[in-house]
Amino acid sequence: MDPTDREAACFEAGIKFGTLYHQFAGTPVSPDSAASLERAMAEAIENQPFCESVTVDVLEDVLADELAEQSADYAELTGRFVEVEMRIEYEGTTVRTRMAMDGDYPLMEVVDVAD
Repeated sequence: MDPTDREAACFEAGIKFGTLYHQFAGTPVSPDSAASLERAMAEAIENQPFCESVTVDVLEDVLADELAEQSADYAELTGRFVEVEMRIEYEGTTVRTRMAMDGDYPLMEVVDVAD
Protein backbone atom coordinates (compact mmCIF):
# COMPACT_ATOMS: atom_id res chain seq x y z
CA MET A 1 0.00 0.00 0.00
CA ASP A 2 1.40 3.39 -1.00
CA PRO A 3 1.36 6.17 1.58
CA THR A 4 -1.26 8.87 1.20
CA ASP A 5 -0.18 12.41 0.34
CA ARG A 6 -0.95 13.40 3.94
CA GLU A 7 1.28 10.62 5.27
CA ALA A 8 4.07 11.53 2.87
CA ALA A 9 3.80 15.22 3.83
CA CYS A 10 4.09 14.33 7.53
CA PHE A 11 7.05 12.07 6.77
CA GLU A 12 8.74 14.98 4.97
CA ALA A 13 8.20 17.17 8.03
CA GLY A 14 9.82 14.53 10.23
CA ILE A 15 12.83 14.32 7.93
CA LYS A 16 13.28 18.10 8.12
CA PHE A 17 13.12 18.10 11.92
CA GLY A 18 15.58 15.23 12.22
CA THR A 19 17.98 17.04 9.92
CA LEU A 20 17.60 20.37 11.68
CA TYR A 21 18.01 19.05 15.19
CA HIS A 22 20.83 16.60 14.63
CA GLN A 23 22.76 18.82 12.25
CA PHE A 24 22.84 21.78 14.64
CA ALA A 25 22.74 20.21 18.14
CA GLY A 26 26.01 20.99 19.84
CA THR A 27 26.72 24.12 17.79
CA PRO A 28 28.33 26.82 19.92
CA VAL A 29 25.83 29.66 20.44
CA SER A 30 26.03 32.96 22.28
CA PRO A 31 23.74 35.98 22.44
CA ASP A 32 25.95 37.62 19.80
CA SER A 33 25.64 34.68 17.37
CA ALA A 34 21.99 33.75 18.03
CA ALA A 35 20.47 35.70 15.13
CA SER A 36 22.96 34.42 12.57
CA LEU A 37 22.49 30.84 13.79
CA GLU A 38 18.69 31.23 13.49
CA ARG A 39 19.10 32.33 9.86
CA ALA A 40 21.61 29.58 9.04
CA MET A 41 19.36 26.87 10.48
CA ALA A 42 16.27 28.13 8.66
CA GLU A 43 18.03 28.63 5.34
CA ALA A 44 19.69 25.21 5.48
CA ILE A 45 16.39 23.40 6.02
CA GLU A 46 14.52 25.53 3.47
CA ASN A 47 16.87 24.08 0.82
CA GLN A 48 15.19 20.70 1.22
CA PRO A 49 12.35 19.61 -1.08
CA PHE A 50 8.79 20.52 -0.09
CA CYS A 51 9.91 22.89 2.68
CA GLU A 52 8.06 26.18 2.24
CA SER A 53 9.10 28.02 5.39
CA VAL A 54 11.09 27.60 8.58
CA THR A 55 11.18 29.93 11.57
CA VAL A 56 13.90 29.36 14.15
CA ASP A 57 13.91 31.30 17.42
CA VAL A 58 16.92 31.00 19.70
CA LEU A 59 15.56 31.72 23.17
CA GLU A 60 18.09 34.33 24.19
CA ASP A 61 16.66 34.74 27.70
CA VAL A 62 17.09 31.02 28.39
CA LEU A 63 20.56 31.16 26.85
CA ALA A 64 21.49 34.19 28.98
CA ASP A 65 20.35 32.38 32.15
CA GLU A 66 22.56 29.39 31.21
CA LEU A 67 25.56 31.62 30.53
CA ALA A 68 25.13 33.47 33.83
CA GLU A 69 25.85 30.20 35.65
CA GLN A 70 29.06 29.28 33.80
CA SER A 71 32.41 30.76 32.92
CA ALA A 72 32.20 30.34 29.12
CA ASP A 73 30.71 33.00 26.84
CA TYR A 74 28.75 30.43 24.83
CA ALA A 75 26.71 27.26 25.28
CA GLU A 76 26.14 24.23 23.09
CA LEU A 77 22.83 24.40 21.26
CA THR A 78 20.19 22.01 22.61
CA GLY A 79 16.43 21.87 22.26
CA ARG A 80 15.91 23.95 25.37
CA PHE A 81 17.46 26.98 23.64
CA VAL A 82 15.39 26.90 20.45
CA GLU A 83 11.82 26.91 19.16
CA VAL A 84 11.07 26.02 15.54
CA GLU A 85 8.07 26.21 13.24
CA MET A 86 7.94 24.70 9.75
CA ARG A 87 5.50 24.56 6.88
CA ILE A 88 5.80 21.65 4.46
CA GLU A 89 3.80 21.45 1.22
CA TYR A 90 3.55 18.14 -0.58
CA GLU A 91 1.17 17.40 -3.47
CA GLY A 92 -1.47 19.87 -2.26
CA THR A 93 -1.16 18.96 1.42
CA THR A 94 0.23 21.50 3.89
CA VAL A 95 1.72 20.36 7.20
CA ARG A 96 2.47 22.86 9.95
CA THR A 97 4.85 21.68 12.65
CA ARG A 98 6.66 23.04 15.68
CA MET A 99 9.33 22.11 18.16
CA ALA A 100 9.30 23.38 21.72
CA MET A 101 10.24 22.02 25.09
CA ASP A 102 7.76 19.71 26.77
CA GLY A 103 9.15 19.42 30.27
CA ASP A 104 12.75 18.42 29.69
CA TYR A 105 12.25 17.09 26.15
CA PRO A 106 12.34 18.99 22.82
CA LEU A 107 9.01 17.83 21.40
CA MET A 108 8.62 17.95 17.62
CA GLU A 109 4.98 17.77 16.65
CA VAL A 110 2.50 18.14 13.82
CA VAL A 111 0.27 21.12 14.54
CA ASP A 112 -2.04 20.93 11.52
CA VAL A 113 -2.50 19.02 8.27
CA ALA A 114 -4.65 20.59 5.54
CA ASP A 115 -5.51 19.50 2.01
